[in-house]
Amino acid sequence: MNKTVVISGASSGIGFTTAEFLHKKGYNVIGLSRKYPVEKYDFKYLLCDITKDADVDKFVDTLGKMIDQVDVLINCAGMGVSGAIEYSSIEEAKKIFDVNVFGQIRLTKNLMPLIRKSKNARIINIGSVAGEIVIPFQTFYSMTKAAVSIFSEGLRIELAPFNIQVTTVLPGDIKTNFTKNREMPNVIEDDIYKDRIKKSLARMAKDEEQGMHALVVTKVIFKLINKKTLPVAKTVGFQYKLFVLLKRILPKRLVSYVVKKMYG
Repeated sequence: MNKTVVISGASSGIGFTTAEFLHKKGYNVIGLSRKYPVEKYDFKYLLCDITKDADVDKFVDTLGKMIDQVDVLINCAGMGVSGAIEYSSIEEAKKIFDVNVFGQIRLTKNLMPLIRKSKNARIINIGSVAGEIVIPFQTFYSMTKAAVSIFSEGLRIELAPFNIQVTTVLPGDIKTNFTKNREMPNVIEDDIYKDRIKKSLARMAKDEEQGMHALVVTKVIFKLINKKTLPVAKTVGFQYKLFVLLKRILPKRLVSYVVKKMYG
């Protein structure tokens, strides 16, 4: 029997690339997001806004009529906002947390009865290196990705007795539409922050445009699906593994100084 894989955020980026890749590998892939992919796709698709309880309830009900169990859940849905904390609204913070954190939690919770039916289920949450190394003027995004890692670790321990393994994938800069779709701040340059916000955004955009192809992350996900024992977290890309390692062993003050020079 082919494994059933559910992928959120499957309309673009890592989610879409992973859905197409796994479908071609013979997996029974069901993608979901608020809208259908712009590109042609061959995998099954259902519309669902993971920030809305009614949408997720409807999705799970429909899914339960299509399949008997979920073998792999890949939480890819995510968004980005940027700008200085001082100029950001609470509404903006709530919006990104609702998608990046509470959306993952909502979907995972509701799918648990179907996930539990699998004999060797996997939950793979897409975090970010930005959750390990805080990026100034993208602080809310870093906060949500740090929360995803904590969510995954807690879930991993709670579900271990049921043979459900959980991990977080931490990509670095990826060349996708994420850069174009990031919500831009109202204030990019002023007399207080000068051009620091603008320079930080330009640096982020450049890094992403020169980043890895989403397929690099997809292939890591594919290996994790077939790995006997999942790691707590998996960083993608050698340089990003190095960044995360240095962040953990170097004094926090030094790491903060380096990040400030790069993005601050």
